[in-house]
Amino acid sequence: MEFWHDRVLVLDFGSQYTQLIARRVREAQVYSQILPYSTPLVTIQAYRPKGIILSGGPASVYERKAPLIPKQVLELGVPVLGICYGMQLITHVLDGEVARATRREYGRAELLIDDDSDLFKGVGEGGVTAVWMSHGDRIERLPRGFRSIAHTSNSPIAAMKSVGDGRRIYCLQFHPEVAHTVGGFRILQNFVHDICGCKPTWTMSSYVETAVAQIRDTVGTGKAICALSGGVDSSVAAALAHRAIGKQLTCVFIDNGLLRKGERERVKEAFAKQLDVNVRLVDASQSFLAALRGVTDP
Repeated sequence: MEFWHDRVLVLDFGSQYTQLIARRVREAQVYSQILPYSTPLVTIQAYRPKGIILSGGPASVYERKAPLIPKQVLELGVPVLGICYGMQLITHVLDGEVARATRREYGRAELLIDDDSDLFKGVGEGGVTAVWMSHGDRIERLPRGFRSIAHTSNSPIAAMKSVGDGRRIYCLQFHPEVAHTVGGFRILQNFVHDICGCKPTWTMSSYVETAVAQIRDTVGTGKAICALSGGVDSSVAAALAHRAIGKQLTCVFIDNGLLRKGERERVKEAFAKQLDVNVRLVDASQSFLAALRGVTDP
């Protein structure tokens, strides 16, 4: 794989905020990419990330089918930031102790910062800041080689980091990606810029340039097709591909018989007439509806 920008991988454990984590990293002008937590180690290595973020999630690490990662993910030599479930997962994988808290912590909390040397640099006033919590478990015993760097009245270990072993692992029990956490964006900037060493060179416009160049290089003088549904993802893909290769592109729009009224015509109008994209309409409604005959439970 060839990359033009530093990148941070976000491993998703089912958090409602995963997309927001990736967005905040990109707002810091660093490219982020979301991968499922089950992504093989060799694939993660192939992306050559400058840092890895483990998202939150609804599970508890001590449940029988809790989503886990191999310890090797934490041994790749790149900084790791665990958020909420990600923090508890790191603790569990490294033989610390996670248990159900006697009182669930949800909503605004006052965070007392005990170490502002790196992750919390420039955050809060007088060592205190407001954060957004959403968890029912908490860290009862730190993993070996870690120390607490912040706490709340309900969480003695609200943030922690590895020390003295060369690893750069940081963990937060709260959510820095949400607007309710005052200074949350600064925390993420500290992580991706200072700790991971990512250069703030990525912008949406630079991504467009990169994507167009990659598509043009991949297709060459050949032809390409793009499955077009009219949704955001396929529409962006079609627009980028058309900018890259023009008339070499054919978009295929399939009418499955379950579209909104006038949807097929609107997609055709937007792409064929306004953007001059070659759109081929396929009426497969009878095939779809026949296959669905008698089905009442989606």
